[in-house]
Amino acid sequence: MIWEMDWHAPWRYPKEEEMSAGDREMPKYKCHKEVWALKIAKIEPVVPDDPHAESDGTAIITPVEKGYAPFSVSWEYMSKHHPQVGGYYVVYDDGYKSWSPADAFEEGYTRLL
Repeated sequence: MIWEMDWHAPWRYPKEEEMSAGDREMPKYKCHKEVWALKIAKIEPVVPDDPHAESDGTAIITPVEKGYAPFSVSWEYMSKHHPQVGGYYVVYDDGYKSWSPADAFEEGYTRLL
């Protein structure tokens, strides 16, 4: 079975039956990375001042954690990751920015600070 991703649908982890290649299960990996992350409380599209203009796809993310200001994310980030409230905005060592569902993130990472 070949697993294909529908890039227009919200992202999801593959189902168990989709994770085998032929008759063999794919190799498993354990995460040992350190990342920076903020849990998302609110996502608001940036609305232009002109009431007749459409949003350019950028958004403002408000973190759950106190002491962190809301910040903007690009339309590329929004269209690629489809972040949702309750999930995590994640930044990797190399600067790559991503989104992770809360369950997956909380199962794979432990807060260091």
